[in-house]
Amino acid sequence: MSKKSKKILVISDTHCGHRSGLISPEMDSRPGGGNADALERFEFRRWHWDRFSEALDAIGKVDIVIGNGDLIDGPEPGSGGTELILVDRQDQVAVAVDVLKHIKGNPKFFMSYGTGYHTGNVEDWERDIAKAVSGKIGDEDNIAVNGVVINYKHHLGGSSIPHGRFTAIAREKLWKDIWALRGEYPTSNIIIRSHVHYHSAISGYDIGPWLAFSTPALQGYHSKYSRRVTGTVDMGVVLLEIVDGDFAFRPIIWRQEFKAPVDAG
Repeated sequence: MSKKSKKILVISDTHCGHRSGLISPEMDSRPGGGNADALERFEFRRWHWDRFSEALDAIGKVDIVIGNGDLIDGPEPGSGGTELILVDRQDQVAVAVDVLKHIKGNPKFFMSYGTGYHTGNVEDWERDIAKAVSGKIGDEDNIAVNGVVINYKHHLGGSSIPHGRFTAIAREKLWKDIWALRGEYPTSNIIIRSHVHYHSAISGYDIGPWLAFSTPALQGYHSKYSRRVTGTVDMGVVLLEIVDGDFAFRPIIWRQEFKAPVDAG
C-alpha cells in the first residue's frame, strides 16, 4: 500500500537577534531589548522576512520541520554585541520560536544544536526553543520517513574555493557510509549539514538514491565576520518530499537586488 507523501521543511542559521537575522515584523517592532540601533538593516530585515513568508506560502502545509542549528545569534562577544538588535538571549529565543510558529501545517519539529559561540558554550539555549514547540533536539540524529533515512547535524567544514564546497559534503557522505558499514548507525539516504551559509548538493544512485547537501542560511548578508571571508552565501530554505522510499528535493533561494558601484566622480 502506498504511503502518503510527507513534506519536510529544512531551515537553519536564522541567527535571531542579529541585525540581519530572521525576525517577523511583529517582533521587530518591539522597542528596546538591544544596545545597537534597532533601525540598522531594518529595511533589509523586512525584505528578508517577506521572501521567507512567500516561500512558506508557496510550500503550504508541511509534516516535519528540521531546524538545523544556530537559530539564535547569542551575545556576539567577538563584535562586542554591536551587531545585535536583541541582546537578551531569552528575547532571541522568543523570536526563534515565533519564526517556527509561522510555518504552516502543525508539523513535528526536529532540531540540532548549533555553534556554541552563538547558542551557548556552557548552556544550550536552543533546548528552550525545542521545548516551546514540543520538538526533539540533539547533536546529530537520524529520522526515518516513509522508508527514507535522514541524517542531520549542524556543523560542516567550509571552503574558500568553489569546488571545495562539494568536497566537504562528500566527505560527510563517505563518513556516514563507513559508520553504517561498521554496523553502528543506519545507512543514510539523505544527509543534511548547515553552518557554512551556502547551498551545495551532491547525489547518486549506488544501492539506492542518496542525497547530501548543505543548507542555505536564514541570516542575511552584512556581518562583521563577512569582512574577512571570501565566497558567496545563500539565503533560503530547502523542501523535501518523500514517499515510498523515494524523494524529491527543492531548494528555495532568494537574492538581494543588484548593487551598482558607487560613482566616485
